Amino acid sequence: MKVLTCTTPGNLEYSEKAYPDLMPGHAIIRIKRIGVCGTDLHAFEGTQPFFNYPRVLGHEIAAELIAIDENADFRIGDTVTIVPYYHCGQCVACRNGKPNCCASLQVAGVHVDGAMAQYYAVPSYALVHSNGLRDDLLALVEPLAIGAHAVRRAGVGKGESVLVIGAGPIGLGVIEYACIAGGRVIVLDVLEHRLKYCIDHLKDVTTLDAKDPDTIAQIRDITGGDMIDVVFDATGNLAAINNAFQYMAHGGRFVLVGLQKGSISVSHPEFHKREATLMSSRNATKEDFQRVITTLREGRVKAESYITHHLPFDGLKDSFTSLLNPASQVIKALVDF
Repeated sequence: MKVLTCTTPGNLEYSEKAYPDLMPGHAIIRIKRIGVCGTDLHAFEGTQPFFNYPRVLGHEIAAELIAIDENADFRIGDTVTIVPYYHCGQCVACRNGKPNCCASLQVAGVHVDGAMAQYYAVPSYALVHSNGLRDDLLALVEPLAIGAHAVRRAGVGKGESVLVIGAGPIGLGVIEYACIAGGRVIVLDVLEHRLKYCIDHLKDVTTLDAKDPDTIAQIRDITGGDMIDVVFDATGNLAAINNAFQYMAHGGRFVLVGLQKGSISVSHPEFHKREATLMSSRNATKEDFQRVITTLREGRVKAESYITHHLPFDGLKDSFTSLLNPASQVIKALVDF
């Protein structure tokens, strides 16, 4: 079978590998769609902090179940996605119902090889039923689940002011589920095409250009001087993260969804006087995946318009670099097998 590997930063190579063996407690799936995510792009750039090379990328999956060890919940031919965060089941996080931040977490496409291949072997516990979602939407479930998890972790309440910094696919998931939770959402980004997408496709959100020097004054005006109850960073950009502390209301929360390699810098007095809360949000749980599938099926999240690019797997090596170019105006790219 054909596999695409990121061998070193900036380099992708095709190779032929053996069809995977079916191991106890595992399943084999045939990949139908796979989303290109920020993790893939950062790994290609060499800026992903948990990454080592060579590595097969990819974990946003729509697939067909080809083989499975005994499992009454799935049948050969089922359309599935996966929760691509493989956990130990024994550490303190797993024992406390947080397998998404397992102490020994192995994320597909990061710590272990991902699914940029024609066939892929996964632990059976990672499988999630499609519940009738078509392949394109099913491949969006994982990034949306990250947003849904972040909003759930933050406990966004009805009427709270919410600032989402970064309107890429992860940020869009945060926006969607913050709106469902009843938040009053402001979106901040430096890319005009992302802000235009939010204006054209999302209801009840306010957009601000992060390049505008009057951003703080604009947020103060929008919130009646209160500033932001819940700030989400979905950029993974150190400058954006450090700058965002100034947007917080007294008693506010700051949720780090994006990830970067550096150290955060914050004025302790400014943070302390607000009695502010800083938290990270890592990955998602199966509960989040199932909620996303339900909201997609119900039409409460209309994610079809996220998909701006379809790329054939056979040509991905040559077209991948173009996804890093802002001029391509990518919102979400899917790879077709």
